Amino acid sequence: MNRLLSRRSILTTLAVAPAALALAACNKVGEAEAETAKPAEAAKPADAMKPAEAAKPAAAAPQSSGSVDMTALLKPGELPERQLGKDDAKVTIVEYASMTCPHCAHFHETTLPELKTKYIDTGKARLIFREFPFDPRAEAGFMLARCAGDNYFPMVEVLFKQQQNWAVAENVKDAMFQLSKLAGFTQESFNACLTDQKLLEQVRSVQKRGADEFKVDSTPTFFINGQTYKGALSIEEMSAIIDPLL
Repeated sequence: MNRLLSRRSILTTLAVAPAALALAACNKVGEAEAETAKPAEAAKPADAMKPAEAAKPAAAAPQSSGSVDMTALLKPGELPERQLGKDDAKVTIVEYASMTCPHCAHFHETTLPELKTKYIDTGKARLIFREFPFDPRAEAGFMLARCAGDNYFPMVEVLFKQQQNWAVAENVKDAMFQLSKLAGFTQESFNACLTDQKLLEQVRSVQKRGADEFKVDSTPTFFINGQTYKGALSIEEMSAIIDPLL
């Protein structure tokens, strides 16, 4: 695993131009960016809120864009599932995300902490997180998270929080290595991870299955007890979907 592979590896493709990366993020290649979530507008400073806006009514549940068979959705894939929460939770949330998607980062920074406190940690819901990379940088991020072992979710969290520092960096390999050191990677283990052709193919297989079997074409995409929702949902929207299922 420590030798450089002769076949294509992530290390040789991380120099993708930042401009091209921005075009691909959160959507199928060649499509305009999804309008379902706008991170820059999602949160306003408290002092900018008018008194009438301080207490908003509960959000209405967003319209599902379709449904999938839960038995098929939960079948094991090429890689072991990465899950937060208990297997016997009443509500199962399957999220497909890309590490370079700003909408995904926004969801993980703003909604997931409250979702975890309110539903996951209380045993009401579980979250299964699946890889859906749109570009080599996202593939590299997921590979590093997989190589981090038990630190998978902490690594994902760090990569999302620091997304603007590595996803569009000119020297992306160095930027990712600096973050990886926080999870205990050495230069040798970092290189070994990103030249693991089998792992790269497995990550791609998760994406391909999501696209082929469940028609995932943008991120984040959520399947909540089989119903499909696209875009970075707020905790109010999540609650409006989940509460009737409990």
